Formats: sequence, C-alpha cells, structure tokens
Amino acid sequence: MPLSREKKQGIISNLETVFKESNGVVFVSFKGLKVNTANVMRRTFKGQGVGYVVAKKSLIGKALATAKIEGVVPEFVSEVAIAYSKENLGSSREVWSFLKKNKGALVILGGIFEGKFISAAEVVTYASIPDQKTLYGMFVNVINSPIKGLAVALDAIAGKKQA
Repeated sequence: MPLSREKKQGIISNLETVFKESNGVVFVSFKGLKVNTANVMRRTFKGQGVGYVVAKKSLIGKALATAKIEGVVPEFVSEVAIAYSKENLGSSREVWSFLKKNKGALVILGGIFEGKFISAAEVVTYASIPDQKTLYGMFVNVINSPIKGLAVALDAIAGKKQA
C-alpha cells in the first residue's frame, strides 16, 4: 500500500531533523536481516544512544537534498536504514560492533561525519577509534611507562649497593 503524501512529508521532515541534529550518521543496507536480529540490534542501539530509522531511498534522497551536506552521496543499492547519534563516533562504533558479532547482517554504505559524506571505509576507520575512557587509559599508561622503568632501574641499583 502506497504511503500518503502527509506520511511522506512527515518521514522527510523526520529525516531532515535527524541529519541536522546528528553528529554521526551511518547508512546501512539491511537486506536479509532477520526480524529477531533486528529487534536485538535496535535495543542495543537504543541503550547506547543510537537511533535507527528505515525509510525509502527516494525519501532519504529528498531529505539529503534539503540538508545541504558536502560531498558525494553514497550509492544506495538495496534497502537502506540510517543509524544516527549525537556523538560523532557513536553510530559508527555501534554499527561496527554489531557487524563484528553478526557477520553479513548489515552492509555499511557510507555515512555523514561533521557535515560531510564519508565512504564505507572511512566509517569503519572511525569506528575503530577507541572510546574516550579507553583513550584516557592508554594515555595514562604512556605517561606511567617511563616512571615505572625508572623505578625498576633505581630498585635494581639499590639492590646491587646492598649486596
């Protein structure tokens, strides 16, 4: 059954809002995704602050035309869904995490990052960046490493002097 003009306008305005207010957007193809898996994915995304919307390609195209985003729009081959979040890397990280657990369930088509279209490879690159807490831990480890080495060396020198 075709959508009415009012429903289409509502979907387009919703998508325009998503594109304007979201810092990270990932376009995915969900062809062959089972309903149970999709429900689990949606719950996981919602728990991490990532939204997930399915819309017709033509409606997505109209919303993207009014959003005025720089770059080349990714090619939408089959059924398209949009994962989005306020955090720059949140949506790409969650989609990539889901893909690692469920191989072949989704295909990343591209995305939007900081107002520009990005390729699927760039989405995967951004998704591999660790979260802020992990980066803090890595930074502390880098700072702590020379201090630990100095403490071990001083302990070895002190052990030789006592012997």
